[in-house]
Amino acid sequence: MSVKDRVINIIAEQAVLEPSDVTMESTLEDLGIDSLGLVESIFAIEEAFDIQVPFNANEPQESDFDISNVGTIVAGIEKLVAEQHA
Repeated sequence: MSVKDRVINIIAEQAVLEPSDVTMESTLEDLGIDSLGLVESIFAIEEAFDIQVPFNANEPQESDFDISNVGTIVAGIEKLVAEQHA
């Protein structure tokens, strides 16, 4: 399963949706994911990929990790996974 598919599955699970309901353009707000759901999603992604996501839940706007939509989250995770394996 690709990084994209795994991230979408994790986000869909947090949103209690089918993965097919999650698009790359979807924002977490569109999907009904609140701040707690965001933190749980980040933890699940970190565990699934054995990575550290540079995200501060207390100050999400100050983070270098772009969570503006599913596509930017996927791109960020792909970059972190590539860096880990480099």
